[in-house]
Amino acid sequence: MQGTALWKRILILIICGWGIAAAVPNLFYAQVERHNDAAADIELAGGTATAEQSAALAEWPSVLPSALMNLGLDLRGGAHLLAEVQVEDVYKTRMDAMWPDVRDALRDLRDQVGAVRRAPSPDGVLRVTLENPAGMAAALDAVRALGSSVVTLTGVGQSTIDVTAEGNDIVVQLSEAERQATDERTLQQSLEIIRRRVDQAGTREPTIQRQGEDRVLIQVPGIGSAQELKDVIGTTAQLTFNAVISRTTDAAANPGARNKILPSQDEEGVYYIVEDTPVVSGEDLVDAQPSFDQNGKPAVSFRFDTTGARKFGDYTAANIGAPFAIVLDDEVISAPVIQSHIPGGSGIITGTFSVEESTNLAILLRAGALPAKMTFLEERTIGPELGQDSIDAGKTAALIGMVAVAVYMIASYGAFGVMANLALAINIALIMAVLSAIGATLTLPGIAGIVLTMGMAVDANVLIYERIREELRDGANPRRAVEAGFERAFSAIMDSNVTGFLTALIMFWLGSGPVRGFAVTLGLGIITSLFTAVYVTRLIVELWLDWKRPKTIVV
Repeated sequence: MQGTALWKRILILIICGWGIAAAVPNLFYAQVERHNDAAADIELAGGTATAEQSAALAEWPSVLPSALMNLGLDLRGGAHLLAEVQVEDVYKTRMDAMWPDVRDALRDLRDQVGAVRRAPSPDGVLRVTLENPAGMAAALDAVRALGSSVVTLTGVGQSTIDVTAEGNDIVVQLSEAERQATDERTLQQSLEIIRRRVDQAGTREPTIQRQGEDRVLIQVPGIGSAQELKDVIGTTAQLTFNAVISRTTDAAANPGARNKILPSQDEEGVYYIVEDTPVVSGEDLVDAQPSFDQNGKPAVSFRFDTTGARKFGDYTAANIGAPFAIVLDDEVISAPVIQSHIPGGSGIITGTFSVEESTNLAILLRAGALPAKMTFLEERTIGPELGQDSIDAGKTAALIGMVAVAVYMIASYGAFGVMANLALAINIALIMAVLSAIGATLTLPGIAGIVLTMGMAVDANVLIYERIREELRDGANPRRAVEAGFERAFSAIMDSNVTGFLTALIMFWLGSGPVRGFAVTLGLGIITSLFTAVYVTRLIVELWLDWKRPKTIVV
């Protein structure tokens, strides 16, 4: 028998040693997790550690691996939300923002169209009335020129807006191609903003993915409740700066056309009538940080981008002495009087904030405003005790499966069954090590994938051992029988594992959530079981033959 080359033996032992060492932290999950959290907090604080952090850091030796498998929602507990994005809100915002451009475009045609005014219209539609409809053709051309080409493969050559005439009115709305492109951008932007908000809140391995045309699935393990998750992502944190028309104590006052009435956050019973179209919005923010005002009270400092700074500067220069409203989520948090031109694009938001509230507000503003409101269609809180029940059930299933497989292999193949069981244990360690190294999330279906892998792993050993038996019956000596058994069973093992791996890839590609979790562990298990069955088991058998040098063997 030609033994495995020395360099291959060393490489196999190194991989097995790494797998065992990298899997061990998962056996001490709670204390390693506390160690990792403390290390991250100390690094964030610039190396300064509290007594509690130092104690947590000492719970696990820093020289040992500390990467852990992330536990999914069904194992750790947490919150589940299914939200619907109100994409129609974006249409209204786009049309509201377009009115100044339309007004300016028609101003040059004043001698042909006369005076123009914005007429009442449904959300998402801009209706402009012309005093002199004789200039309608020129007006339509001027407004259509404000459109641009739709930036999608299916919308090439189409304009972003549809402009039509109805009597004395010009009706402007987004084209169908632009609506589809806007819906796609809105969903992608919502996904990214939700992900940034959840990440900045310090949660672990959230699942944030699109479902259907306008829905978003959010699952965050380890968070206390669905309401806590909604507080993080459900707040739109839409910051705007609006011109103030007047102040009133009548909540039912008529704000007038293109205006709205908003309550004051600090002054009970006080309302502000402000222009509906903001001067500057939170979309122009590039930074927001918690800070303190001149009186030492918590506040939030902000900074605009170049466009926002220019618009903010122009407005303050033209409206010195007039109040303007800082509006957050349809509440006026402050309405200061403009004392002077503010050209720098920086400012500070003051209010009745606590330190925690100012920090959370800064996080929300920095992450960006959601482009549209979200309606929560489904929300669930999974308690940690339910997650622990799932872990216990998974452990029990895995233990029963492992014991059953081990007993069967020993009963069928004796000493060779023990070798197969040793390779199986290394296989499980390698799966845990790889899951920890790549930061994959282990779910309850993932545990099912691991249990299934155990059966598939010994499957390869059964093929090899049965082939060795055939060689022994044909009169081959032990070393030759072992060599032939591994070599001639390899093609059958490879075929079965390739088909299984392709199945796992298809499930991962087409599936979502639990199906993907199952596919990940199944795919990794197929790769590691192929390695342990063909290479690790062979190395163990060779080492045993070199040590015992038996004249005959019984498989």
